[in-house]
Amino acid sequence: MTVLIGVDPHKGSHTAVAIGRDEAVIDELRVEATVGQVDELVGWAKPLGERTWAVESAGGLGYLLSQQLVAAGETVLDVPATLAARVRVLGTGRSDKNDPNDARSVAIAALRAPKLAQVRAEDEISVLRLLAKRHGDLGRARNRTACRLHAIVAELVAGGIDKELVATQVRALIDGLEATTATQQARLEIAAELTDDLARLDTQLKASKRRLADAVTASGSSLTDIFGIGPVLAGMIIGYTGDPTRFPSADSYANYNGTAPIDRSSGDHRIRRLSRRGNRQLNHAIHMAAVTQIRFAHSPGRGYYDSKLAEGKTKKKALRALKRRLSNVIYRQLIADARARR
Repeated sequence: MTVLIGVDPHKGSHTAVAIGRDEAVIDELRVEATVGQVDELVGWAKPLGERTWAVESAGGLGYLLSQQLVAAGETVLDVPATLAARVRVLGTGRSDKNDPNDARSVAIAALRAPKLAQVRAEDEISVLRLLAKRHGDLGRARNRTACRLHAIVAELVAGGIDKELVATQVRALIDGLEATTATQQARLEIAAELTDDLARLDTQLKASKRRLADAVTASGSSLTDIFGIGPVLAGMIIGYTGDPTRFPSADSYANYNGTAPIDRSSGDHRIRRLSRRGNRQLNHAIHMAAVTQIRFAHSPGRGYYDSKLAEGKTKKKALRALKRRLSNVIYRQLIADARARR
């Protein structure tokens, strides 16, 4: 009999509960989050026989523990936190929340859920996901800095700067101003600091883009052959998709990335609404690729977009249709690349 071991991970400790096929608890253990956590868990689990681990949020708080278990030769499943919570309330009859109940719910979810992603050892996909996250963080930091700089320059110069900020131009503008009050002097100093921050972030973004391009090339991906997808978007798509073969079809992939509409029909009233579900980073990458195709008349997506407008669809609906079509194209390319690597 295969034992399911559910794990409720925390920053300072992890609680594991082992259950059988009848969902009855066999044993449970709480370990401190230390360097010996995996040895302690595996040593406790060995007498239980053949086993599968189910870790809640194996891509989040349980990431390190999951990777350590995989490295120790264990089979690990990733259980979404929302699924475990639903099982705890509806499946077990226990709404009281504590670590053992949470861990048992994770195990039951792994036992009853039809398909859960198996945790894989870190590979080039993990590298691309890390680089994509870093690039996104740098981009958001750059936008925040630019907004603050725009605001403070508008307090120094009438009309401010009415175009995209360039660090060298802003620095030249600030150097040409002379403070007449202590407040203006403080504003000039802060503006100079923000300009230095902007220049540093621009340098980091350029380096980040180069790293992403090198990593995408090293992965052997051909996603950049798709119009509108450069190394940054390719890195995001590969990193946040993970193993593409875990999606049985293009429709399944579209559900995952949120480009497939949601059916909200009732009786004879047929309604399909925009999906706000799915991986939002992937959805954003597909959105940017679609917008890029629309901007160029010779792109393969522009003709499809225009045909949807000719059918009477609004621009938003036509864009959504193009995103759904692009999702299919990306899925086929990801599958082809995965097969080529085998």
